[in-house]
Amino acid sequence: MHAPVKWPDGKRFAFTIFDDTDRTTMSNGPEMYRFLHDLGMRTTKSVWPLQGAERPKIGGMTCADEPYREWVQALQAQGFEIALHNATFHTSARAQALAGLEEFRRLFGAYPRIHVNHADCRDAVYWGSARVSGLNRLAYDVVTRYSMRDRAGGSTESSPYFWGDRCKEHVEYVRNFVYTGINTLKYCPMMPYHDPRLPYVNHWFASSDGGNGKRFMRTIGEANQESLVEEGGACIMYTHFGFSDFFENGKLHPRFVKLMTDLAARGGWFVPVSELLDHLRVVRAPHGFDVISRRDRDRIERRWLLEKVFVSRGTS
Repeated sequence: MHAPVKWPDGKRFAFTIFDDTDRTTMSNGPEMYRFLHDLGMRTTKSVWPLQGAERPKIGGMTCADEPYREWVQALQAQGFEIALHNATFHTSARAQALAGLEEFRRLFGAYPRIHVNHADCRDAVYWGSARVSGLNRLAYDVVTRYSMRDRAGGSTESSPYFWGDRCKEHVEYVRNFVYTGINTLKYCPMMPYHDPRLPYVNHWFASSDGGNGKRFMRTIGEANQESLVEEGGACIMYTHFGFSDFFENGKLHPRFVKLMTDLAARGGWFVPVSELLDHLRVVRAPHGFDVISRRDRDRIERRWLLEKVFVSRGTS
């Protein structure tokens, strides 16, 4: 059993957000981030560095759009973290994936510390059945009907989509499992962790389900907020702020505004994702936590699969 985490400045819990850039434009993004800024929250937003040449399954603006690029750079200057969501909104062969990394570095001054795989991209790093092991992999294949087996070209050396070597060289954290509870650390107490079975990722982290507005508001409901504070936990919310149900009648949804305002008033530690994960690594270093054990890996995989089948039905 892992010991409780002591948060900086006497804070009782930690809370942050990883926002996948899907569907984000200059029509919906700035209002959301003004709100977060005014709350005193600094979170993590991903980008697509390059403009895609193919039709996206799920689109949104890229850093090739000048107004969007300048806005994201301004967010970075305000203390928000910028992360990678693949090179663009569709599958990239190796050359484009590496070009995306270099463009990210040019625009934001450094390589991304965090990467999250974009939906259905074949250059994903350890995605589909590659995420799980043993009997859990067999169960995953049955649940998904093998639909994602080939979606891990980014970590397959023989694939034209391989860029895992550069992911290992430049990226510190990659997101894996998403759980329905608010206290991410309760579901994955060993995060961030290294899995020797998946060597091209330095450290993995988990997150809590806020994939759209409805799920986000459910996860941060009043009772769940109380539990997070009482447990002294950490929540890394995974979401897509570009989804329309974060808004109502052209403005931020009033329920979302109320819940986030209440949460901000609880005195948590509100920092970007990588800063939270860095802190966890520092406080656990004396205890030797880093490489995940086979037993722990099996447990978090199995819990995620059970939720995927019986609770979330589609959570990433």
